[in-house]
Amino acid sequence: MLWVADLFTLSQEAPAGSAQSGGQRFTCLFLCSSIEGPQVESEEGSSASDDEVYGPKPQPPEKELSSEEIKPTAVGTHEKRGKMPTATEILDGIFHNYDYKLRPGIGERPTVVTVELSVNTLGPLSIMDMEYTIDITFCQTWYDERLRFNGSFESFVLSGNLVSLLWVPDTFFRNSKRTHEHSITMPNQMVRIHKDGKVLYTIRMTIEAGCSLHMLKFPMDSHSCPLSFSSFSYPENDLIYEWENFTLKINESNSWKLFQFDFTGVSNTTETVTTLAGDFVVMTLYFNVSRRFGFVAFHNYVPSSVTTMVSWISFWIKKESAPARTSLGITSVLTMTTLGTFSRKNFPRVSYITALDFYIAICFVFCFCALMEFAVLNFLTYNRTAPRGSPILRHPRAPIRVRIPVIEHPEAFVCDIEDSEEEEAGESEEDEGPSCPARQAARPSRPRRSAGCSRWCDKYCCMVPTCDASSWQQGRLFIHVYRLDNYSRVIFPVTFFFFNVIYWLVCLNL
Repeated sequence: MLWVADLFTLSQEAPAGSAQSGGQRFTCLFLCSSIEGPQVESEEGSSASDDEVYGPKPQPPEKELSSEEIKPTAVGTHEKRGKMPTATEILDGIFHNYDYKLRPGIGERPTVVTVELSVNTLGPLSIMDMEYTIDITFCQTWYDERLRFNGSFESFVLSGNLVSLLWVPDTFFRNSKRTHEHSITMPNQMVRIHKDGKVLYTIRMTIEAGCSLHMLKFPMDSHSCPLSFSSFSYPENDLIYEWENFTLKINESNSWKLFQFDFTGVSNTTETVTTLAGDFVVMTLYFNVSRRFGFVAFHNYVPSSVTTMVSWISFWIKKESAPARTSLGITSVLTMTTLGTFSRKNFPRVSYITALDFYIAICFVFCFCALMEFAVLNFLTYNRTAPRGSPILRHPRAPIRVRIPVIEHPEAFVCDIEDSEEEEAGESEEDEGPSCPARQAARPSRPRRSAGCSRWCDKYCCMVPTCDASSWQQGRLFIHVYRLDNYSRVIFPVTFFFFNVIYWLVCLNL
């Protein structure tokens, strides 16, 4: 039929009475009839088989559907496509007369906002800045009668771009220093509107909040880092925050960045704070953490204790080895000074002394006392050592022995001036003896004093063998100077041991 119509159009365009056009018309009609013949035969089945036909095979005409069969399909398509217009109509009806500048129930009752938190990550906790970082998902729920609707929908979920169309609480975090709202790839906000007017507003944010650290018990300290929030402009008679069956969801499967601390729990409080703008409901969460002791013990307590014990090695070194004992003592003192400075390197500048500072200070005192012990010992023994042969006067002519008596006085000395060489051997054997520039008199009731020793040293310190024979020492506690190292070998370790026992009992039980 299409070809015949084309030929008819061609015949109309040719000039009338033209023999040439008439010839072309008949030729085209002949060709058209010759082409149409096989199609009619193929439909009737009298021509060649289907294998001899090239090109696409003719399809039988589709059966026309009645109006009754078409009607159910049309109705189903309308119902399927009708959800979108219905939702649009509901939302348009909700926001048509909605004023997002006014809170729900204004002038009638306060708006009650139920809060829930989900902690994504907690930490790190900065000791120097006294702040911590927390990543939370903050959920707020309230009722708004203006958002009620009827229909088959239970709720509508709106993206973060439509949050500005609704009234939301002006919640702010009171102790936050910096707050970051996530916006990749879209703003991480969501609003869900229920048909009864219940609104759920969820937002994800990262907060850097201040945390006041009390470092008195450092490094055995525990802290409670607060996160407090309230309304910025609505007082208690307009907006109230509350916890409904308080539960804090903490995702412990995430990698928390507490490093030196362990998370021990969470607690919450609700209070009313009075300001110039009114009384506001303030809700506070406390994240409780305790410090891990291993790091500080390995870097501070162990080196301090070992350095203190190393300083005691000088008690087993001979007192004549002054360079060795002096070098060891000075090295121990300087090491303790370095450890004390290192412990304060990454530490806030607080005005009070911490438990670690007290321990390092006591260790420094032990090292300094070990150095001073040798200084005292060297001072006493040097002033009490008798020079060899200085009091002997030799006369070549006659072996006359002259003894010069000295007037008895409590602070006087008795010195023998000998002219004989027989006592020279005995003089050399008394290097560890009395401290008089000459030999001490054999009178036990007459004590001797050194010009370089104070009156207190002569009263409570003595030398062997005068301590056992001196009558003025009766009933008093006296110290053998030459046994000062022996005393130190016992007194220093025992004192340090008892100090550690008392120190750890007090620190761990406070």
